[in-house]
Amino acid sequence: MPDNSQQFASDNYSGICPEAWEAMAEANQGHQRAYGDDEWTARAADHFRSLFETDCDVFFAFNGTAANSLALSALCQSYHSVICSETAHVETDECGAPEFFSNGSKLLTARTEQGKLTPASIREIALKRKDIHFPKPRVVTLTQATEVGTVYRPEEIQAISQTCEELGLNLHMDGARFSNACAFLGCTPAELTWKAGVDVLCFGGTKNGMAVGEAILFFNRDLAEDFDYRCKQAGQLASKMRYLSAPWVGILQDDAWLRYANHANACAQLLAKLVEDVPGVSLMFPVEANGVFLQMSEPAIAALTARGWRFYTFIGAGGARFMCSWDTDEARVRQLAADIRQVMNA
Repeated sequence: MPDNSQQFASDNYSGICPEAWEAMAEANQGHQRAYGDDEWTARAADHFRSLFETDCDVFFAFNGTAANSLALSALCQSYHSVICSETAHVETDECGAPEFFSNGSKLLTARTEQGKLTPASIREIALKRKDIHFPKPRVVTLTQATEVGTVYRPEEIQAISQTCEELGLNLHMDGARFSNACAFLGCTPAELTWKAGVDVLCFGGTKNGMAVGEAILFFNRDLAEDFDYRCKQAGQLASKMRYLSAPWVGILQDDAWLRYANHANACAQLLAKLVEDVPGVSLMFPVEANGVFLQMSEPAIAALTARGWRFYTFIGAGGARFMCSWDTDEARVRQLAADIRQVMNA
């Protein structure tokens, strides 16, 4: 029998939230036009425009790698470069897809402070070389929340946006956990995106209760020219698009997206609090979204794994990442915390 107990390796482990499931079931009635010319796709796009308080262009892709890669390819030419953090998903976990879909645009990694780019680190890379032999910087991409669980404040995004404007750079946001950032800050989606100077957002649904599907929002609509053709060429134009868009209607219409993000964040805060007094355990980064990064002993990590816990250890020796999800059970968090305490005291 497979072990279906809740784990903390990734928020991708979780299932589909009721709102998304019910919307898909409702969309599964009768016939609808294909390739996005259906009522569910129109409704989802309108929900995004209402939520973000602006008339943005909305597209849907199957996953985050495609969403990020196609968005970045729309913002630059093959001889351009994209400035990102050294831990950015586009750099470490997308198998060269951004370079592939842009026909060769180079990723340039910049220093970060607690996982976040700064105006200074962007300037350092953008101004490092300006000769024709070097790929011309054209885009900055931010991850919100970051790969280490920290969150950009509106003023930080605005400062980066101002730097981008001065340097002639577009600003893209990888929002795989954008919902968690909104929940943590209590800011509106508009305040964390176009009002702060973001040109394009890839809004993640998979990590917040959906089965599949990411939304790509162009606030600078001029940059969306022919983007539908990019999606088609990349195999991202779903013929039965309503099954990508209907779940968005389900989680957006009554703010389930925000409730679930708040819950996941609260579970992460609970885990951090329950282990804060355990000798030898320390937080590697502030807990600002739904991830907890703990520094622990290697024997303790091995002991936790032996007890059946699943979590990631890609952040260096003694580092362990625990992700909470929309459906994380508080009792399961307490069980994990108790086991961390036991293995550290063994």
